[in-house]
Amino acid sequence: MTTTHAPTTHTNTEATVSDFFSLLKPRVMSLVVFTGFAGMWVAPDASTLHPFLACVAMLCLAVGAGAAGAINMWYDRDIDAVMNRTKSRAIPMGRVVPAEGLALGIILSIISVMIMGTALNWLAAGLLAVANLFYVFVYTIWLKRSTPQNIVIGGAAGAFPPLIGWAAVTGDISLYPIILFAIIFFWTPPHFWALSLFANEDYKRAKIPMLTVTAGARSTKIQMLIYTLVLLPVTLAPWLMGYTGTLYGFSAALLSGFFVFTSIRVLTSDNLKNARLMFGYSVFYLFALFLALMIDKM
Repeated sequence: MTTTHAPTTHTNTEATVSDFFSLLKPRVMSLVVFTGFAGMWVAPDASTLHPFLACVAMLCLAVGAGAAGAINMWYDRDIDAVMNRTKSRAIPMGRVVPAEGLALGIILSIISVMIMGTALNWLAAGLLAVANLFYVFVYTIWLKRSTPQNIVIGGAAGAFPPLIGWAAVTGDISLYPIILFAIIFFWTPPHFWALSLFANEDYKRAKIPMLTVTAGARSTKIQMLIYTLVLLPVTLAPWLMGYTGTLYGFSAALLSGFFVFTSIRVLTSDNLKNARLMFGYSVFYLFALFLALMIDKM
């Protein structure tokens, strides 16, 4: 799909630090950092990593994720301007010049990868670079506007943080962090589709082929349930394979079981309130699940 970036209709004023910080998508960044820290926490010999280096790794992860978010906001400024959910962002509102947003994203992305490689190791830096490139080129530029499977494939970019956190400690990758990657990968579609159910008119207006737009609400809800059902055994895998103890296993079963319940409730009702509740729970769910991993390790 050809993208036409229309100029913003708002008068540009001098951007503030807060405006530039908002380009980094701080809410998304917090989830990225938390799951990355969890990957670092559960890695073997995590206690041998100097606290300062651990902080550097998480700062690089946060800045790298924020940089990708800034580039995303630069590229999507045309559709952000017509969506109620995003029209007040700094670039559509004219508070930040598009070129400045792009420059911020590119510079921070390069800096975060280079510092990660120099201070920690180049595997972690390489994974951070791949995650950023995947999010920008595969998801934002290619998939988002071209296929209803955009969030399924493109969502893999958000699943990299546990791999990066683990690699920052160990310098390698094993099956355990790959399972953590899979948890976020299968969590992403029902999470975003719950959002798209109550933001469907926004996506229609922006001509984004979300599944709710192309296949309708009923088909989307069925696929959401399928993903939550698949997610349940995936979240139990760390316990079943002996990586974690009973505390995590019980928490995963309880949290994932309720996630399935919220999906069933969305499927059996036309009330958009249920989709909003499922979306809110999905964020809590991922935080709680990875917190359980960390507590179990202690």
